[in-house]
Amino acid sequence: MNPFTTLRPDLAVIAGQIEPGARILDVGCGDGALMAALRDGKGVDARGLEIDAANVAAAVGRGLSVVQGDADIDLADYPNASFDYAVLSQTLQTARAPDRVLAELLRIGRRAFVSFPNFAHWRVRLSLLWGGRMPVTRLLPERWYDTPNIHHLTVDDFRAFLREQGVTVERAWFLAGDRRRTRAAANLLAEHAVFLLRR
Repeated sequence: MNPFTTLRPDLAVIAGQIEPGARILDVGCGDGALMAALRDGKGVDARGLEIDAANVAAAVGRGLSVVQGDADIDLADYPNASFDYAVLSQTLQTARAPDRVLAELLRIGRRAFVSFPNFAHWRVRLSLLWGGRMPVTRLLPERWYDTPNIHHLTVDDFRAFLREQGVTVERAWFLAGDRRRTRAAANLLAEHAVFLLRR
């Protein structure tokens, strides 16, 4: 069985781009789904950092090298350019200092993958416009008071931030559900975005 077919769509994009044998650090790795798929499918040397103890236990139970830690604090302990890729999937918007976390990713990894939900997607806009309430959708299932998302960024916000920081975008992918979208009107039509970055 192909280990990549069961991955969340943004993780499948990332997995498809990482070459066999690469060294990766998956920050906010959850239960280690991406790491396990890359280990099993491409022989990748994968390490993980995860804040939730239950997810750490699940990842370690899969035979993965995962430590419990906080991306806002613990990335400073990793040496410069110690990984081919640093991965931050669906975690940037939960960080207290996303600018510092991104700087650390680009210091630790020669390249970095970042994926996040696009809060400018048309369904989010309509929910606010017509209902006047923060949206609850299939991909943003938490309510305003129990969401881990503390920074509500959009594709255009992230692009502007990268320009200000002098970060190079090697590639970008935009997703609506399980389908890829073109970059045209991505800020309106994409539910999630994946960026491959380097300094």
